[in-house]
Amino acid sequence: MSSPPEFAVCVFCGARDGESPAFRELAADMGRRIAARGWTVVYGGGDIGLMGALAGGALEAGGKVVGIIPRALLRQERGKHEITRLEVVESMAIRKERMIALSDAFLTLPGGLGTLDELFEVLTLRQVGLHRKPVGILDYQGYFGSLLAAIEIMAQHGFVVREHVDHMLVMESADALLDALASAAVTR
Repeated sequence: MSSPPEFAVCVFCGARDGESPAFRELAADMGRRIAARGWTVVYGGGDIGLMGALAGGALEAGGKVVGIIPRALLRQERGKHEITRLEVVESMAIRKERMIALSDAFLTLPGGLGTLDELFEVLTLRQVGLHRKPVGILDYQGYFGSLLAAIEIMAQHGFVVREHVDHMLVMESADALLDALASAAVTR
């Protein structure tokens, strides 16, 4: 699947490893897959949890990695300094702003509240027309099933417009999701 030159995908994922080692391997594998396509990984800049595995996988495969981390989290998330570029910013809000600005598409892997905050930020900004970039969710082993069901209920009750639910790219296959993101980014 072709994508624009200098394509950058922002990946939202956990600053923790989760209970299963499979989550960490998923993140590292996604980093390798993105790098293999010649794309840049944009992420939260940490060297812990799934974030660190993602960046490590991309670097291992020779990819470019741009991290954005708030100064207050440099110690806690152990800012990953060996990446292509690490930007240290003053707040979580600026972190999200920079990740959004630098990216052509968004991909969400398993994570916690911070991951959901980032996902809902890009979904909301797209909903109000502030960007048209594709938003993907890798529903690994049904991880996001309950969240997606809740969003569906919101749509059924008229609080979320069907169009905004339907534009989310939700898949279980990493390669299929990356292909869909590239295709959606080219056609936007």
